[in-house]
Amino acid sequence: MERTLASTKSVPACARSFATSLSRHCLVGAMALLIAAPAIAQSDKTLRVVMHSDLKILDPVWTTAYIVRNHGYMIYDTLFALDGKLQPQPQMVDSWTVSDDKLVWIFKLRDGLKWQDGKPVTTADVLQSIKRWTDKDTLGGLLAKSTNEMKAVDDRTFQIVLKEPFGLMLKALAKPASVPLFIMPQRVAETPLSQQISDTTGSGPFIFKKDEWKPGERAVYVRNPDYKPRAEPPSGLAGGKVAKLDRVEWVSIPDTQTAINALEQDEIDMIEAPAHDLLPVLEKNKNVEVIIPDSLGSTYIFRFNWKQPPFNDVRYRRAAALTLNQEDFLRAVIGDPRYYKKCKAMFSCGGPLETSVGMDGMFESRFEESKKLLKELGYDGTPVVLLQSTDLAVLTNLAPVAKNLLERGGFTVDMQSMDWQTLVGRRAKKIPIAEGGWNIAMTATTAVLLLDPVNNHYAEASGDRAQFGWPLDPEIEQLRAAFVRESDPKKQMEIAKKVQMRIISEGVTIPLGQFQQPMARRKNVTGNMEAPVTVFWNIEKKK
Repeated sequence: MERTLASTKSVPACARSFATSLSRHCLVGAMALLIAAPAIAQSDKTLRVVMHSDLKILDPVWTTAYIVRNHGYMIYDTLFALDGKLQPQPQMVDSWTVSDDKLVWIFKLRDGLKWQDGKPVTTADVLQSIKRWTDKDTLGGLLAKSTNEMKAVDDRTFQIVLKEPFGLMLKALAKPASVPLFIMPQRVAETPLSQQISDTTGSGPFIFKKDEWKPGERAVYVRNPDYKPRAEPPSGLAGGKVAKLDRVEWVSIPDTQTAINALEQDEIDMIEAPAHDLLPVLEKNKNVEVIIPDSLGSTYIFRFNWKQPPFNDVRYRRAAALTLNQEDFLRAVIGDPRYYKKCKAMFSCGGPLETSVGMDGMFESRFEESKKLLKELGYDGTPVVLLQSTDLAVLTNLAPVAKNLLERGGFTVDMQSMDWQTLVGRRAKKIPIAEGGWNIAMTATTAVLLLDPVNNHYAEASGDRAQFGWPLDPEIEQLRAAFVRESDPKKQMEIAKKVQMRIISEGVTIPLGQFQQPMARRKNVTGNMEAPVTVFWNIEKKK
């Protein structure tokens, strides 16, 4: 960023407070200054994109925020990756073998892998990266419980010895989110989970320009000249990651209409997640096309904080759940029924384990029943703290709808508004409400991650290891462990039904409907992968 704006003293105050969106006029002026800067005029080899959120955190293991995951895919590589048919394929791995008893897995890294500083990627890097990942991720944690030892055979070969067969091994190593297994240098992966990494050395197709990173304005990536893509054609998140762009800039434009104007005026090339209510405007522009890169879509998620009253009591969670309905949320946020559907399924509608079991009576906004239950509990009207994200169009209206429904059901609600990255940091804290804690938080998650009780990290109920809210339910954890060991699809379905029933009855997670998020791009931009993650290899920009 220093190369672009050598001195912020020469820039209007509005440009220096770009993320605050004080006025649309101010934002347009700031955008014009940034676009006009000579250091970024790289025509068809530079792609300027407005992402769904601003990048403020650089550790894709420390947080599950998708913008940080997307950052991870830019600069790191993975051992395996899901192809276009959602099947795991080797990525950094060249070959692997499995013993007849399914307990010994041996993996060999492909030749030519090296870090951006020129040093080779070794199994020491891989093993430490796996360790940090299993300490954080839901599926990784189950793998760790099934593992007897992991060890290096040589610099390019490592071994995982299991205590018992783990049928989801390759799917775990290929998991696309919320915490993918990104391979980092050993020294970086040794960072405790309580700390965020600061060293962004990677081995992926792009290099992060940390010297140009300015949260609230821009994140910059340049092509990694030493990256060696696989020979296979790209498919989903797998295959050859060929960087056809020299430079990718994630430009922060918090105001959605301003971003739309910039796209139409050819000042930016792509908007990752345009507001659904503005899609008709884009669809009329002959120079812009609207695409859907992830057909399965995403699901809205409602989470209680189990560590703080009143939702440390399941009866209060049930009272709150009684107030909710999916239609109000979907209409308020998505609006256009072409892009959403109600879905009474914890493991996604359209997925192999779709079921509505346990959902009877859910999502009907039974306000009187909620009020009655609260009266029986002696609820004294203490406000529950509801977190609202203000800068993501796909999330902003969730909290106001929840506030309205909960209040109609008898709760007093304190809705506290903040930008998404601040919310992500806030929801990670387990502190009391009086010290800045929270009671309810909502998000959206890619549906492909919810397809079974193990990959679905919002099904985990392991307490402190679980996702924000930290639900604790040993019965769910026993069922999830049984799912890992089971290979019969019919028996897996029966386990999934039991897990879903328990999730709903205990208030672990409440799904609020499914939706698709279109992407908008200039028509001279092609090559976006059809995948559950926005990635930038294979993309071309023509003059």
